[in-house]
Amino acid sequence: MWILGLTGSIGMGKSATAAMFGAEGVPVHDADASVHDLYTKEAVAPVEAAFPGVTRDGIIDRGELSQRVLRDAEAMKRLEAIVHPLVRARETAFLLRARAAGARLVVLDIPLLLETGSARRMDAVAVVSAAPDVQRERVLARPGMTEERFALILRKQMPDAEKRRRAHFIIDTGRGFDAARHQVRGIVRALSGPGRRSRRT
Repeated sequence: MWILGLTGSIGMGKSATAAMFGAEGVPVHDADASVHDLYTKEAVAPVEAAFPGVTRDGIIDRGELSQRVLRDAEAMKRLEAIVHPLVRARETAFLLRARAAGARLVVLDIPLLLETGSARRMDAVAVVSAAPDVQRERVLARPGMTEERFALILRKQMPDAEKRRRAHFIIDTGRGFDAARHQVRGIVRALSGPGRRSRRT
């Protein structure tokens, strides 16, 4: 079973691209979606203990939590130490289910795949990319997004050029999503075709 790590900076179209893999029948594990769910379940108590007052009606208020950690590197490290092991446990369960079901290819959608060193756990890495002006337009169109917040997020992320350099596959969404879908189908064929075997199997 091939494990493809999917990543890309904010505004590059990573979530839409992950959905394209899903539409091709490839099992996809979304790390962000796992975090969202954890913030309503098992992460609530430990996160509230570390950051008192971020819980609303029994779930983590993501906006409040973001305000606490976005500009504080030490606070971010404390949060990651709580959340990352929980996300990893869900990822492991996903991989076990996919392998048992006979999947030939799975996608792990991880926003900070390269920044956190998680690429070592992948058979290949696909980076979703677009031109800087396209990225900027997409991000600043989001509700509540500001130039300052955009700059803060970018500082946390590896430059797109470096991500592209480290990628086995680059999916360019700047030419439209039909073109991106064609690229996705090519990757699926390349990694799940007859005779293709992961180095992990």
